[in-house]
Amino acid sequence: MGILGLSKLLADFAPSAIKDNNIKSYFGRKVAIDASMSLYQFLIAVRSEGAQLTDAEGETTSHLNGLFYRTIRIMESGIKPVYVFDGKPPEMKSEELAKRAERRSEAEKSLEVAEEKGDQEGVEKFQRRLVKVTKHHNEECKRLLALMGVPYVEAPCEAEAQCAALVKADLVYGTATEDMDSLTYGSSIMLRHLTASEAKKLPIREIRLDRVLSELGIDQQQFIDMCILLGCDYCESCKGMGPKRAVDAIRTYKNIEGIIKHKDKVPGKITIPDNWQYEEARKLFAEPEVLDSKDVVLKWRPPDEEGLVKFMVEEKSFSEDRIRNGVKRILKSRQGATQGRLDTFFKPIATTPVAGVKRKPTDDSKDKGKKVTKTSMKKKK
Repeated sequence: MGILGLSKLLADFAPSAIKDNNIKSYFGRKVAIDASMSLYQFLIAVRSEGAQLTDAEGETTSHLNGLFYRTIRIMESGIKPVYVFDGKPPEMKSEELAKRAERRSEAEKSLEVAEEKGDQEGVEKFQRRLVKVTKHHNEECKRLLALMGVPYVEAPCEAEAQCAALVKADLVYGTATEDMDSLTYGSSIMLRHLTASEAKKLPIREIRLDRVLSELGIDQQQFIDMCILLGCDYCESCKGMGPKRAVDAIRTYKNIEGIIKHKDKVPGKITIPDNWQYEEARKLFAEPEVLDSKDVVLKWRPPDEEGLVKFMVEEKSFSEDRIRNGVKRILKSRQGATQGRLDTFFKPIATTPVAGVKRKPTDDSKDKGKKVTKTSMKKKK
């Protein structure tokens, strides 16, 4: 679920924190990608005649197809991707997982009804709702990434938390995911739509946490409390606490304790949950279980062409010509990144404001026209 309503809240209250960029703008950047979210997208979107792709044995291969070709597209844009896989979910997420299991059960019943009626549109709709990234999917994708020469990290707990830790340690530029809670974990840069289908032609939406906090007028700890108020995966939300009310309440009363103490003064009717475990949720966001950055080594290696052919062609029924052509694209992207890096090292990133969003002037505008010095330049990761 991520954080309920956070995307809209930021568009309304912190518009200058959001910019739409061309994927080429991230040339030379290292980016941590939420693997589970990406694989879910691939299982949903990569289909043939409404059904997931399969190999000769009938095993699903949509996740492998999506991971292989979209990772190549990312690398051809000069980006160095590192995929981060989920570990064991925290105990506090068990209630949310139980709700998801219940929704899956309901979708299974609806699918049976749609099949009996011959409702093909309904069948496809409920099949998508039943899509789930399994341990088997993850293991196959790790094998594929290793053969492609792309590094991956196995998080001890939540992938978004581990991505944020990599950003904080300056090992990568930002976190690529669709789950807004990467900001709650403290990722300074969040990138949406990086692994989206090319057919959708979506720009990369970049959200900067420092500008979010500046525009909202709160600090990171207060931002975490605001996200808990809106609704997260770890505990109940505060009923009646919509986006505007959550922002105003945090600004006025500073934290959840202050809101509870003055709940009768908060405009509108809000309901504080019984035995609310907000403190535990707060700790999970502020101090998540992650790998020590000193133990994380990220290396991008040349692809293993014959290994890829054995796995993707012989075992998974992919076209040999397409796989070998994919390897050529990977090798070419590696050469291009090496040859072009110095030429673009100090070029500014072109950005496009989000359509329909008014922007407030920022401190950057005060420096317009000033001479750029060496110390003002920021090197790309």
